[in-house]
Amino acid sequence: MLQRSTCHSERSEESNPYSSKIMLIKQLSIFLENKRGRFTEIANILGDAGINMTAFTVAENSDFGILRIIVSDPDKAKEILREARFAVSVTDVVCLQCPNVPGSLAKAMNIITAAGIFIEYMYAFSVGQAALVVIRPDNLEKCIEVLTQNKLELLAASELYKL
Repeated sequence: MLQRSTCHSERSEESNPYSSKIMLIKQLSIFLENKRGRFTEIANILGDAGINMTAFTVAENSDFGILRIIVSDPDKAKEILREARFAVSVTDVVCLQCPNVPGSLAKAMNIITAAGIFIEYMYAFSVGQAALVVIRPDNLEKCIEVLTQNKLELLAASELYKL
C-alpha cells in the first residue's frame, strides 16, 4: 500500500508536510493532432529523457485530442515537449487514494458534492489494493480541505511522481 497522507490542521503550512501545496500535483495537458503515431512520439520523447509516465488519459474528438498526463518530472517534461513543438500546459490536480473496493469512490464523491465542489474531470488507476483517482475540481483548496477533514487520503505529489 502506498504511503497515506492526511492533513493535520493544527500545524502551520510551513511545518505541515501535508499542506495543500504539497498535495497539488502538476498534470501536463498536451494538444495532439488525431493522427497515427502522435502518442508514440510523446512516449519516445519522455522515455528517452528518462521521464516516467505515471498516469494518463486522452479526451478526443475527430480532429484532435488532449493527453492529460502525470509524469515523474513535470517541469522537464514540459520543457522537452515544447522543444519538440507540442502545445503543453500545466494544471494542478489532486490525487485521492482509497481502497480498491466498491463504494470507496462513492463515499468521496458524496463528500465532494455535499461541499458544493464541481469536478471538471477525473481519471483513475489502481496499484495493488489502492485505487488512485486524479481529480480536477473547480476549487482545489476547498477540495483538499474537505477530503482531509473527512479523513480521506490524498497522495502527496512527491509520492505520485515516484510511481
